[in-house]
Order: sequence, then structure tokens, then C-alpha cells
Amino acid sequence: MKTRLFGAVVALFAAGTASAQAPAPDNLEKLSNFQSTGTTEFSFIEQTGPYADGIKKTLDRIKMPDGFKISLYAIVPDARHMAVGPQGIVTIVGTRKDKVWSVTDRNKDRIADEVKDFAPSLKFAIPNGPCFSPDGMLYIAEQNRVLTFPAAEFFYESPDVAAFNVVKQGELVPPSEESYNHTARVCKLGPDGKLYISLGQPFNVAPADKLDLYRQHGMGGIIRINNDGTGREVYTYGVRNSVGHDFHPVTGELWWTDNQVDGMGDDIPPGEINRQTAAGQHFGHPWYGGGDVRTNEYAGEEIPYDIVMPAVETIAHAADLGMTFYTGKMFPAKYRNAIFSAQHGSWNRTEPVGARVIVTYIDEEGNATSEPFAEGWIDENGEYLGRPVDVAQLRDGSILVSDDLAGALYRIWYEGN
Repeated sequence: MKTRLFGAVVALFAAGTASAQAPAPDNLEKLSNFQSTGTTEFSFIEQTGPYADGIKKTLDRIKMPDGFKISLYAIVPDARHMAVGPQGIVTIVGTRKDKVWSVTDRNKDRIADEVKDFAPSLKFAIPNGPCFSPDGMLYIAEQNRVLTFPAAEFFYESPDVAAFNVVKQGELVPPSEESYNHTARVCKLGPDGKLYISLGQPFNVAPADKLDLYRQHGMGGIIRINNDGTGREVYTYGVRNSVGHDFHPVTGELWWTDNQVDGMGDDIPPGEINRQTAAGQHFGHPWYGGGDVRTNEYAGEEIPYDIVMPAVETIAHAADLGMTFYTGKMFPAKYRNAIFSAQHGSWNRTEPVGARVIVTYIDEEGNATSEPFAEGWIDENGEYLGRPVDVAQLRDGSILVSDDLAGALYRIWYEGN
């Protein structure tokens, strides 16, 4: 994996392709040629004071199983998906705006000491989805581009870091389909060493005249590519908007969450956690709105594909987002290889639901059941005190939960017997 990418980088550099390209306004060309951009300053985020105290007060109300504790790990504005470095040195946090943050716990007291912007000379566009490869390559999936940063865990201390295109701007989805809606990409490295990237389609229900185009490009699906950008293929079809996926540590199967159709009522359709056992499977959108609930737009139409139904149906409109399989040793044994996932919370339900972390247990046959794990971010008045987005695991076996409303990362650990 590393050889392929560095070989491609060296070849590009030797061929002088940078001189043949138009100057990049966001300094990517300079960083790809190992040149300084002149950027010398970071934006640092204060980690103490009244704002932090307010978040800590909210955490006093969070309910979890006996023996678990939660605390404020870091203040990170607009915190979305997280990527923990393989060496445990830095956690990279994406946003739906134009910033990527690096979070460092230098004294290893399990509270971050420093939060600053990552690669501040670059212009990011919705850099929601960072992910690391096992050998330390950082990837960031943006609205319509994928970048890679070799050895980012060791070079993030400098404002200038080596950066290269994996998928050039405008080539992740057709430029005509760029949208402000459902553009929070996520990425993960699969057991096959390939990069898996979700591509939400922008509509509530994808219209018929877009289906062929979206199928071709993998919109409303999950694509996979080699880590140098070659070999693109559509791995998953029939997805409305997935913003979280991971691979089962034992079977290697891809599991992923999906946000389902709005406007059908408070209690339908259900959200989904899906299990994919083979490339090319179809999961029902736009014929199904969630679970086995047919959409109004395609009601009564014959479905042209074999459909895989969800492994778990979750509460309607809770907005299931980021997820991770738990492989640590800190938590009790029953959590080993279970999924921890974030429910962001409903936006158009009469009574709000979600805003919590759930856990999904999977048996040896692949059957799955879910239950609440950490909840309390909706108060008695129905007001959101936080909106969890993603879950990631630290090397000590504790987990991090991101929250883009509070702009924070929380750490959950176990102190029971």
C-alpha cells in the first residue's frame, strides 16, 4: 500500500507534472512539490474557561451502564468525524465547514492539551471525513476531492505538510451534482487495503432521471479505490446517505449506517445499520425509504434489483451517523467486536429523538441487536444540549465521541470490575 502511493508521488514529482498544471489557489501544488507556502501561523482553540465548564456540566446528566465514565476530552469547533493516528499521537477531526483540526494529548492524562488547525495553508471544502491507514497515511474525503498526507501523525506540527491528490477536485462526483446537501463524506481503509468512501445522493428521495447517473458514479452508494486513486468501482448501491462505516474485525464485512427518508411521519421509516457481505449488493433506495417501508415516489413500482434488508432497524429519524467496531480490552468482554455508533438526533420530528450513542451486538451468525449506551443530550424540554456525530477508539481502549453542536470531543472509559 505504502509502496504504491510513494511510487506514484515520486513519479509525478520526477515528471514535473506540477509545472504542467494551473497554479492551485489553495497551495496544494506547492505542498505536493515539498515547497513552503509561507504560512507560519496556526489557529489554537482555548481548552479551559466558562465554555468548557458549561460542557462539563452537561456531561453530569449523561446516563451509561454501571462502571462507565464520561468527561470532556477537547473543545473542537464543529467536530465531526475523527481519525485516531495509528501511533496514538494525534487525532484528526473533520468538519462540515473549511477546517480540519489536530487534537493532541501531550502528557497522556487522557485530556487534550492542544487543538489547532491541520494544514492551515489549504482551502478545504466540507472536509468531514478523515481516516488513517495502518501505516500512517492520512486521507481526507471532502465534498468533491480526496487528499492524502503521508506521515501526517509526525509532520502535523508544521503548518506545511506534504499533501497529494488521490481524487482531484471535481472528480469524486460529477461537478453538476455538487450539492450543499448530503455531502459529508466518510472514508475507511478496508481489509483489502482499498479506500472506501461514502457518496450520499443529495435528494430526500433520488428522482428517476438521476438514477443511471448516480449508479454509474456511486452516488447514493459507497465506492472503493486503490490508495493512489486508481481502480475506482462502486461497492455498494441503494444508499440514501450513509455517514458512517467500518469493517467487522473478524469477518472483514462492511457495516454501515444510513439516514432514511424524511417527511413520511414521526415514526417511519426506520433508520438502518446495514451488513454487506459481497461487492455490488443493493440496499433499496429509492424504492424503500428505510427498512421495508416503500417511498411514496416509487410506491407500487417493480424493484429491478435484489434488495438486502438492514441488519438493524433503528428509531425513525434519529440520524445514525458515525460508527466503529470496538476492539479494545478496557470494556467488559460483551462489548468486544460490538459496534458503537452515534445518533445525531432528529431535525423534523414532533418529539426529538436520538442525540445519543448506541451499541450493537453481533452474534456468530451475523444477527444484530442494538440498545442505548450513552444518552442524555436531549433535556426535559426537548432541547438539544449536544448532538453526537462519530465514535472512535483510543489506544488505551477508551472511546471518543464527537459533538458538532457543542463543538467537543468526549472520552468514555470503564472503571468497573
